[in-house]
Amino acid sequence: MTYDVVVIGAGAAGLMCALTAGYAGRRVLVVDHANKAGKKILMSGGGRCNFTHLASGPANFTSDNPAFCISALKRYRPEHFVELVDRHGVEYVEKTPGQLFCADSSKEILRVLLTECDWAGVTIRLKTSIERVERAGEGMRLSTSAGRIDAGAVVVATGGLSIPTMGATGFGHDLARQFGLEVTDTRAALVPFTLTSQWKARAEALAGVSVEVAVSCRGRRYREPMLFTHRGLSGPAMLQISSVWQPGDTLSIDLLPGTDAFEALAAARRETPRRRLSTWLAERLPKRLAQALVEWHGDDGVLAECSNERLAAWAARLDDWRVKPAGTEGWRTAEVTLGGVDTRSISSKTFAVNELPQLCFIGEVLDVTGELGGHNFQWAWASGVACGHAV
Repeated sequence: MTYDVVVIGAGAAGLMCALTAGYAGRRVLVVDHANKAGKKILMSGGGRCNFTHLASGPANFTSDNPAFCISALKRYRPEHFVELVDRHGVEYVEKTPGQLFCADSSKEILRVLLTECDWAGVTIRLKTSIERVERAGEGMRLSTSAGRIDAGAVVVATGGLSIPTMGATGFGHDLARQFGLEVTDTRAALVPFTLTSQWKARAEALAGVSVEVAVSCRGRRYREPMLFTHRGLSGPAMLQISSVWQPGDTLSIDLLPGTDAFEALAAARRETPRRRLSTWLAERLPKRLAQALVEWHGDDGVLAECSNERLAAWAARLDDWRVKPAGTEGWRTAEVTLGGVDTRSISSKTFAVNELPQLCFIGEVLDVTGELGGHNFQWAWASGVACGHAV
């Protein structure tokens, strides 16, 4: 079997690269050990796939080499992918500003990619494991469970370590090391936090309660909903901040973002002195959370009886609730992998290895991690297209 391009990985980046190369006239084969293409696409966004963010740009990504992603993201922008799904009649909704989701099912995005691959003449071979990849002159040679495959170029689009139940492995990182490339430290990102002892019990009692917060850590701040779970804290705010949090760090959580809690409490004391603290809290927070805060701190009463010191203490609890997570839920529930193949060894234009141009890496396997909200899919599309044009 001989192909111009062999793409390892039938996920978002791999399929996008394959169809782009196919339309450029290349003979393209996609191989994947899974029994179905695009498994992570299908489960993403709660089954509705947050396939891009209209404002996605380099500032939404984390990397040890932050300039690397600029070129590809500028060349293939969110509106380009929107044009593609529009051509296929996919209906979508903007759930929050910039975040586009399928109106019905993630299957629609996979259908678009597989249809385009078909039209571009791409061959997709599933349930095929890669046993060995080696250089063969100016090309590459793969030993697989389906036999030997010779390729002009190999594109590694195997993703990261997140959600191993979807088939995620460290194959791409191991392959990079085999060819002498550095792999930056990896850890679970966009992942819920776990708590211990007293705080775990408190979170468990509030499981299912969601509240908009502003969470800060290591100079980053995100204003998004936070969700209490049986194990700790989740929701978009926690997933976002997990990408910068390091073990041992404390999170600063503003439970009333956009409000100066002390000024608001002082104004309420002047205007409605007979109102109870618990009532005031329940008007601004979910009732279960308001009640829990009063119970945790054993402090309630009418506002008229609250000194400035008591109001200041409550303001501190509301404006700057400090929580030190025990850890995260890890790879099992992480949406993406932080870290990966060091991009300093990769061309930002072609995604080929600088010293071995017939070997390329794209998508999540690289040390480029987007924020929550469709940015990681936009990176998959952009890196896939850039590489697909070049191979």
